[in-house]
Amino acid sequence: MIKDNQKVFNRLMVLIDVGITTASFVLAYTFKFYVLNDGPGIGVLPLREYMRLLPFILPFYALIYYVCSVYAPKRTVRRRFEIYGIIKANTIGIMALIIVLYMIIREINFSRSVIGFFYIFNVGITSGFRLVLRRGLRTIRRKGYNLKHILLVGYSRAAEEYIDRLSDNPQWGYVACGILDNHIPAGTLYKGVKVLGRLGNLEVILPENKLDEIAISLPLKDYEHLENIVATCEKYGVHTKFIPDYNSLIPSKPYTEDLMGLPVINIRYVPLTNTGNIIIKRIMDVAGSLLGILITSPIMLAAVILIKLTSPGPVIFKQERVGLHNKPFDMYKFRTMERQPPGEEKKAWTVRNDPRVTPVGRFLRRTSLDELPQLFNILRGNMSLVGPRPERPHFVEKFKEEIPRYMVKHQVRPGLTGWAQVNGLRGDTSIRKRIEYDIYYIENWTIWFDLKIILMTFFTGFINKNAY
Repeated sequence: MIKDNQKVFNRLMVLIDVGITTASFVLAYTFKFYVLNDGPGIGVLPLREYMRLLPFILPFYALIYYVCSVYAPKRTVRRRFEIYGIIKANTIGIMALIIVLYMIIREINFSRSVIGFFYIFNVGITSGFRLVLRRGLRTIRRKGYNLKHILLVGYSRAAEEYIDRLSDNPQWGYVACGILDNHIPAGTLYKGVKVLGRLGNLEVILPENKLDEIAISLPLKDYEHLENIVATCEKYGVHTKFIPDYNSLIPSKPYTEDLMGLPVINIRYVPLTNTGNIIIKRIMDVAGSLLGILITSPIMLAAVILIKLTSPGPVIFKQERVGLHNKPFDMYKFRTMERQPPGEEKKAWTVRNDPRVTPVGRFLRRTSLDELPQLFNILRGNMSLVGPRPERPHFVEKFKEEIPRYMVKHQVRPGLTGWAQVNGLRGDTSIRKRIEYDIYYIENWTIWFDLKIILMTFFTGFINKNAY
């Protein structure tokens, strides 16, 4: 059975990692003193003194690897997350080693360069080995070996989506052996997976002990059978997964609370409802907007002069947008169009070759420089540096009826830039797709995610090909 092989495999991986860590330590010493230098000089500790650290380093690193989920099954985990786990574990390990070595026991004769090279070699060799191993295992699985056999209990939308993903990713090594359901006739096929019988057949199938996992994918109408099915699976000791038929209503990473022993699933976890996160983000917004105003003030001054010289009317254009908690606010932009009768600009977006846009305005729109006055919106607290782009009330009322989960974006402050925008969803692009990216940002917010988006904004450029 795969679950027995997994235990053996994990033990083997621990031994391999111990070997890699030992080799990295020796390699770091060799590289420092025999490659970069002509050998250990006078006063340099010999290798045997460094090797005395290994009895303490190796078990500690094995423990950290376990805590950082380096040994968790990686069938469906993306490569970057596996590498991230290795980097995180090694970073914790090297920081602990430095603190103990130089601050607690004060062994200052150990070379800091050797410790640094050890970190680099251990991360590099371990990551390289895991990537080669991953590729090898996926090749083996594509050929029909090292597979996990799964029985689905319940025919539902969730069951079909689960089978879709398994069939689209054979490298995961999952094989759906069949489905049990009380309503779908036996023999019915979905992408090669057959309905084998009714839910009651589970008591007959499980004793044969040929399955690695049970995936409970009951439709909502059959949830009355859930408790009995779980009890049956646990009686035979088979690993059981639950695939809810209401997955369209909950996020991919649901946030659960323990209410005195009662588990409570939040429909949507928004990190920015946490007071600490709100304060951190606000500090970043104030500092970033002040810095932005200072740096771009010559550009804004030039824009003011050009707008004033080329068309009559105000320099700053205020437009009502919907922000945090559905509250309207006036968003500032440099005026890029000829003056219009009150209310006209609310009726539609600008289109390609729109005659209302001035020559200077067209340049400002294409380069996104017309958005610079929004730095003052950020300073006032109406907006944030990063977040979903705000929309006009007329379109909010329209989209909330047409696009599922559209109003979720108003649970955070709107932003000058956002995850959707740095992925090319700006201007005249799919609103549905934009909302998907906005919701992903809202549910996965961290300060590092914000910094990544800000950097991507600079690297991807400010030119907006969809701006007219």
